[in-house]
Amino acid sequence: MDAAGEPVGGGTRESRQKYRYDARSRVGLSRWTHRWTHRWGTSASPHAFLTKSLPLWYASVAPVDIFPIMYIPDNETIAKVEVLADLEQDVADLTVAHEAKRILWFPSELLAPEPDTDPDAFVKQLRERAKGISMPARVALALNTLTEEGLPHFHRLLATYLGGDTFWAKWTNLWTAEEDRHGAVLHDYAHDSKILDNPVLERMQFEYLKAGFEPTWDKDPYRVFVYTSLQEKATQVSHANTGKLAGQYEPLIGTVLQNVAKEEARHYVFYREIFLRVLARDPNRALESAALIMPSIDMPGISMPHFREMADVIRRAGIYGPRDYIKIVEDLIKFWSIDKIEGLNEAGRKAQEKIMAITERLERVANMMETRSRAKTFAFNVAFAREFAME
Repeated sequence: MDAAGEPVGGGTRESRQKYRYDARSRVGLSRWTHRWTHRWGTSASPHAFLTKSLPLWYASVAPVDIFPIMYIPDNETIAKVEVLADLEQDVADLTVAHEAKRILWFPSELLAPEPDTDPDAFVKQLRERAKGISMPARVALALNTLTEEGLPHFHRLLATYLGGDTFWAKWTNLWTAEEDRHGAVLHDYAHDSKILDNPVLERMQFEYLKAGFEPTWDKDPYRVFVYTSLQEKATQVSHANTGKLAGQYEPLIGTVLQNVAKEEARHYVFYREIFLRVLARDPNRALESAALIMPSIDMPGISMPHFREMADVIRRAGIYGPRDYIKIVEDLIKFWSIDKIEGLNEAGRKAQEKIMAITERLERVANMMETRSRAKTFAFNVAFAREFAME
């Protein structure tokens, strides 16, 4: 093997199986181990935390045949990992509080007919009522359903940072189990009500998952929490408003989306609280991460077919749009008390100033979008290719 730890001349099978990492990685890992031990003691070794909590990061010292592509965390990322480790008990306490307030429901319960009634008649009546659901509401339901069915992308992103035998992992698994019911109940409703072309919906879901979701922020755990805070609230708003619009004609979908929105709200509470505690421990780095995410976010479905056109319908219908995002950003700036954070270094102060200027810029963008908006006709195969016009 050469000086960088790379096999030369093909090498033997034994040499290819050896651990591969370069000299710089060895020195960096050694220094970090020393810092960690000084702070946490030998019982909380960085090796144990990384191998239990962040297995993808520790691939830098794994056999080549298992991890052919390695990701080695830099010092800044390592410092952020230490903050996350310090928050373990906070995560445990917040998880207990979350479960204490939650009312656990399941799709088969929400969509079931009343006891001792005819299930066939129930479905027939549901489909009759659902005929009144407007095309914009149907498009919103399709987009919301597909977004929820993208759960594998988000479990992967969170588990990268919050995996292993930790309270972080317990939360991630609980969150995943709760979120899984959202896509299931919406998909089951679409099947029972026949408001969408289900084979087309399923094909779109397949293409969405196949396309993947690789955001630019996925290597920064702080940015992950800023994004989840923004996205969970945005999803809550979208579900709640879709439920109000569709529920005018078909009450069951209003009830379904009300339950989904309430759970999204509880997830939002968890993530915004976590980032508040990150800010208290590492304000400069936390503000820098927030300043990179908060000006705008791509919603989870950005890679699904016809996402931008469907999002335009939702904006025009008043379900979710730029002004809703402005309100979300304003609420988080206030909750995190961004303007009151003191003792910052130069980078932290610049990030703070950037965040405080975001809403003014977003207002200009929203005004421009509304000024330039013109009447438009839409048609989506998932909604049976029926044309409809919107202002």
